[in-house]
Amino acid sequence: MSVPELTHESKGTAAPAQMCSVRLGDGLFGIPITHVLEIVGGARPQPVPLAPRFVGGLVHYRGDVLTTVSLRHLLDLPPREGPQDILVVESEGRCFGLLVDGVGEVLVVSPEDYEPNPSTIDEKKRKFFAGACKLREGLMVLLDPALLDPMRLVKTT
Repeated sequence: MSVPELTHESKGTAAPAQMCSVRLGDGLFGIPITHVLEIVGGARPQPVPLAPRFVGGLVHYRGDVLTTVSLRHLLDLPPREGPQDILVVESEGRCFGLLVDGVGEVLVVSPEDYEPNPSTIDEKKRKFFAGACKLREGLMVLLDPALLDPMRLVKTT
């Protein structure tokens, strides 16, 4: 996981971590804020013919072309009509966009609130999750940015 400080082994020794919270349908997900470069609201990526299904399209970003990953597709959720928000994510020296329904606030989570993935999660979805954090209002599923990188997804999907 990209946030090694949030493990049961490190409880009591690690500092809290900051997570950018995002919504996807009724679910709340978190991605380490250290990997988020920017939030682009209301984007409409251009489709890419013959691209893998997880590719949400291409967007013009600061003079470059950025590939976006559809988190909805990866989690087997129906497509969403209309604009979505894009998290511009950096992982392993590369940037990509992560399409989400909406971006929330930055939440501070402590290692004491971390829980590993339960064995009951579907294997296809589990490979994108890095555990969960207990919040007052429910659970926030943690996403591992390295596992969502389109270059890595091409090799594993």
